[in-house]
Amino acid sequence: MLLKEYRDYFRKELLPIYDEQEVDSFFYLILEKLHRLKRIDLALAAETLLEETKLSEWNAIISELQKQKPIQYLLGETEFYGLPFLVNENVLIPRPETEELVELILSNVFKVMESNPITILDIGTGSGCISIALAKNISASAVHAIDVSEAALATARRNAENNQVKVNFLLKNILETEDLEQQFDIIVSNPPYVRNLEKTEIKPNVLAHEPHLALFVDDEDALIFYRKIAQLAQKNLKPNGWLYFEINQYLGKETAQLLKDLGFQQVTLLKDIYGNDRMLSATYS
Repeated sequence: MLLKEYRDYFRKELLPIYDEQEVDSFFYLILEKLHRLKRIDLALAAETLLEETKLSEWNAIISELQKQKPIQYLLGETEFYGLPFLVNENVLIPRPETEELVELILSNVFKVMESNPITILDIGTGSGCISIALAKNISASAVHAIDVSEAALATARRNAENNQVKVNFLLKNILETEDLEQQFDIIVSNPPYVRNLEKTEIKPNVLAHEPHLALFVDDEDALIFYRKIAQLAQKNLKPNGWLYFEINQYLGKETAQLLKDLGFQQVTLLKDIYGNDRMLSATYS
């Protein structure tokens, strides 16, 4: 089968499940992964005959996509803040909203941070996307990252190596931690924040395949991670250090009030590209 013919087949098989734009996006991601061809190359490669081995690879991916397995897991990689990241079912797939959190931190670092090097802690690092992006973009930085999952940390370590940055990864349950044992200029976290009552809003491919440990919290205490991390930040932020969170869009005011009640200053609630409350920044002295 010619590549141009297979594209028609690919669309026919997946359009009942996904919208047209998403199917086309899948096709071009797979094209680049399997054939090292970009979208612009397709016109010249349209008459390419798919060999049996490649055809089998394409068909296997279609089969998994029909089960709504995330394309990033099928390809084993994604991009975050312009950097390549390995991903698997032990880590969340990095999202554009989290890129905005990194951008916020970087913009503030270059405005107000004067210490050299800057010490940074990423709590609940997952794939390492936040810590690695910060390490890559702040040359004078000492970056540390914590996660409760050894499998996630194994992926994060590979990502740090692939992106040629140094991050000190630690296996630690933050809810059982009483002291972080050193001071930081920046503490950042994208902790679990989706309440069980919000599961109906989660796409089936996320719900079925991404790690629930990194996604969900009990409805009764949805701010448990924010409270614990803020309490640790009270002890372990340097004077005038900064705390950054990605947050549940429905609990922005509540999370901001939590920080104010704990004595944080300059508590700022920010929206993401979709207009949802998504980030918080605060300082403590």
